[in-house]
Amino acid sequence: MRVALLPALILLAIAPLAQAQTPAPAPVAATPAADPNKPLAVVNGKPIPALYGDLVKREMAQGQPDSAQLDARVRESLINLEVLSRAALDKGLDKDRQLAAALDIRRKDQLAKAYLEDYVKAHPVTDTEIQAMYDKAKAEPVQPEYRAHHILVKTEAEAKKLIADLGKKAKFEDLAKKYSMDPGSAKNGGALDWSDRRAFVPEFSEALAGLKKGETTKTPVKTQFGYHIIRLDDTRTPKLPPLDAVRGEIVQQIQQQRIRDAITAARAGAKIE
Repeated sequence: MRVALLPALILLAIAPLAQAQTPAPAPVAATPAADPNKPLAVVNGKPIPALYGDLVKREMAQGQPDSAQLDARVRESLINLEVLSRAALDKGLDKDRQLAAALDIRRKDQLAKAYLEDYVKAHPVTDTEIQAMYDKAKAEPVQPEYRAHHILVKTEAEAKKLIADLGKKAKFEDLAKKYSMDPGSAKNGGALDWSDRRAFVPEFSEALAGLKKGETTKTPVKTQFGYHIIRLDDTRTPKLPPLDAVRGEIVQQIQQQRIRDAITAARAGAKIE
């Protein structure tokens, strides 16, 4: 079970400080995990368990291969964490209400994540569930997908002028690059990816569905973003991918439902006022 660590950013931040202000650590002959019973270090008589090194290494590795240098960074960072946290305790900073609340929330967050991970593990997704969800999707009506271009401008007057320019044989893509306020599509001449109607706001969706292939809206389409000129390029009816191609996505969806079930059950057994 992988647990995200609160100190991760602190460790990453202070590791360079350790390298700059402390002598370079001696080469490490073995990784901290080589002997799980041997502490990673002992600071003021308090051992730092090797397990801490294993957990922190996951956060600090960032794709780096396992090495003595990485082990040394982990060790130095944990030593820094130990001495600084001890200094904070000695100064009584743990008595600060906001800090105590933050620590308590983080602890509960980690416990909640651990509980949900354990719940999902204890309720594995079955092949029957996967097949049932796939069959349900297969039975649902298939939404057509649209490929279109659009130009987004601020005012209706601007949109009407551009529609008039299109009527004078101006090129749609050129106008989109020059005038469209949509940064995601303007640079591509107003081109939008293949999408079904659910990807668009209702006004845009209705106008798009009312066009024939190759047709452009004759009047501006007003939405919350401004005024659109829309050209429908093509439509298609998507095919449901084979089960093996979407099995992973289905498993994730079912696991998300498991998490919702676990939360619902936990809340049902709690007295909430």
